[in-house]
Amino acid sequence: MDERTPVLIGAGQFTYRGDPASSPSPTSLLKIAAERAAADAGIGAQGLAAIDSLAVVGFTIDAPGSKRGMIPHATNPPTTLSKMIGAQPRWGVYSEMGGNTPQYLVNMLAERIARGETDLALTVGCEFLGSATKRATKGFGFDDWAAVEDETLEPAERVGDPRPGSTPYEIRHGLSRPINIYPIFENALRARDGRSIADHQARMGKLFSAFSAVAAKNPEAWFPVERSPEELVTVTEKNRMIGFPYPKLLNAIMDVDQSAGVLIASVKKARELGVPEDKWLYLHGCADASDLWHPLDRQNFHSSPAMRLTGKRAFEMAGVGLSDIDVIDLYSCFPVAVEVGAEELGLSLDDPRGLTVTGGLPYAGGPGNNYVMHSIAVMMDRLRAKPGAYGLVTGNGWYLTKQSTGIYSTTAPDKPFEREDPKILQREIDALPHPEIVETPQGRGVVETYTVLHKREGPFLGIIVGRDESGRRFAANTPNDPATLASLEASEQIGRTGTVTQQGDLNIFTPD
Repeated sequence: MDERTPVLIGAGQFTYRGDPASSPSPTSLLKIAAERAAADAGIGAQGLAAIDSLAVVGFTIDAPGSKRGMIPHATNPPTTLSKMIGAQPRWGVYSEMGGNTPQYLVNMLAERIARGETDLALTVGCEFLGSATKRATKGFGFDDWAAVEDETLEPAERVGDPRPGSTPYEIRHGLSRPINIYPIFENALRARDGRSIADHQARMGKLFSAFSAVAAKNPEAWFPVERSPEELVTVTEKNRMIGFPYPKLLNAIMDVDQSAGVLIASVKKARELGVPEDKWLYLHGCADASDLWHPLDRQNFHSSPAMRLTGKRAFEMAGVGLSDIDVIDLYSCFPVAVEVGAEELGLSLDDPRGLTVTGGLPYAGGPGNNYVMHSIAVMMDRLRAKPGAYGLVTGNGWYLTKQSTGIYSTTAPDKPFEREDPKILQREIDALPHPEIVETPQGRGVVETYTVLHKREGPFLGIIVGRDESGRRFAANTPNDPATLASLEASEQIGRTGTVTQQGDLNIFTPD
């Protein structure tokens, strides 16, 4: 086997459940995961200090427009972490935002190793909004975090696509957050399939109840509780509606304190470090691509060409098919991400292999951009316990936008690792046709998809994606009177006609 073949040698996870007033700082969370990955590989602190490349997954609070920047955290996480673990990597990067990031970074690091640019790499990430939010609201302060977080360094080199996920036009109309946008995909999928609202709610409940059952057996899960389908979709005081049709328990939970990291080495370096081969995991196939970037540009709201094509490319690279896969983890921020991902890959929602190894983002925890690092860590355990088996991991960023796929096995590859340039797939996707967009529509229109946003007090904003009489797509809000908002949830709205006008810089769609 080629000595430059990349191999995953160790993984570590950590979930903090203690007093938020004593919670580890952001970089301390990274350090714990890194040390656990080194212990898993059997290389200890000395081996960890020998890393020559370090990629840290971007923190949610560093996302564009975040208002949480007052929370003490390193301005250059790779450099701060390197000092904490005694390493001097020659290449250190910090990622842009996106839930696909951990798989993307593994793909990138594997390529660097195959090219001879890296021998031993660590990729690691964390989220700390659980304790940070409690510290801020309860007045615990952040003095202990500030003491260890170096906020004086120049920012690190960034990797990944830095573009914001929505246009100013979309943002004005509420298409600016995952909890606002994923519901419009879910409603479009339901209407395409001709299911009633009640039947579709039951379908989502059944799907994610199975996920919660996996989380209940995951020692690192944030909510290790199995929940029934009815419990997940029934609206109650504790399970209020967030963005129709999603009650709270169907939403990813980012306010967690979790970290995870993975060590990747060349075969030559893994042998030098003495890592037993029964711990090795090979990346057999991988791919990265994005759908048409902004939500309004999509061909429709119930598919993902990027999910389909990255899956196809990863399988081709690995030389295996879907029937050869034994273990699966599909990205699961909201039900529609799983539903679309499964459809694009040719999986059924009740596949006996299961669709998650962790329990998913609403139950295992959705640590910002780092969930997939937990997927990979658990996948390593599952595949080590089943030598020769293959595992599939998918990652999804922004709004069914950025996609990364990986296929893993303990079986040694029979050819050198060669990652296809992501630009090849991207050119194919970017060339796909899509609707014309109009920012100031006038006159008659029809609902293409929609959602209703809720506060604790009840519904407050209807969001419409519609088509005008020329077939052009537009974004709009509805009047916010209680009767209109209630009607949007009472029955299927896709295909409903109405009139669109302007109020200031907003489009207002008034249903017939």
